[in-house]
Amino acid sequence: YCVEFKTESLSHHCALENRPYARWMQYLREGHTVCVACQPPAMNTDTHRCSGDGHNADGSKTLHWEAVGNSQCQGTWKKIRQLEHCSCPLVHSFIFT
Repeated sequence: YCVEFKTESLSHHCALENRPYARWMQYLREGHTVCVACQPPAMNTDTHRCSGDGHNADGSKTLHWEAVGNSQCQGTWKKIRQLEHCSCPLVHSFIFT
């Protein structure tokens, strides 16, 4: 499954990232909608959910995220909706880890 979030805030460290494999962090923007896929091995084998997916959160709850590979690139987002069938666009798509 996938979850759509609206990015509320992010640290300035995301824009400073210039390592080739991590340049995607430069494209994160406040107010953008991002799509995050929950796939194995990030999925809990008992609950079949990914940690941090905002399962019990509504759109008013602020949730925190952190980029893998750069713990200084972090911020907040709010859950928009969960999609059982992923149709994430190529840009602004991520996976839970």
